[in-house]
Amino acid sequence: MWPLAKPAIGVSGKTGTWRLQRPVFDSSKCIKCRLCWLYCPDSTIDINEEGANFITINYDYCKGCGICSNVCPAKAITMYPEE
Repeated sequence: MWPLAKPAIGVSGKTGTWRLQRPVFDSSKCIKCRLCWLYCPDSTIDINEEGANFITINYDYCKGCGICSNVCPAKAITMYPEE
C-alpha cells in the first residue's frame, strides 16, 4: 500500500524550499479516499490509519504543485501562498 519511492535528499537538496504554494489539509472534510496520496507526483503524502489526521504532508519535499488539492473530491486540501 506504500509508494515504491519515498522522498529523499537529492542533488537539489530538500525540494520543498522552492515551493510557492503550500497545501493545507483539513481533516474535518477528508473522506479518506486516498486520491491525494495516489496522485502526489513526489510521494510526499503519507497515510495515517491511526491518529487525528488521516494524511500528513512532508513539506521538506512537497513542491506545491497543487495536484493533491485538485483531485480531492471533498476539498479537504487547500493551497495557500507560501510565507
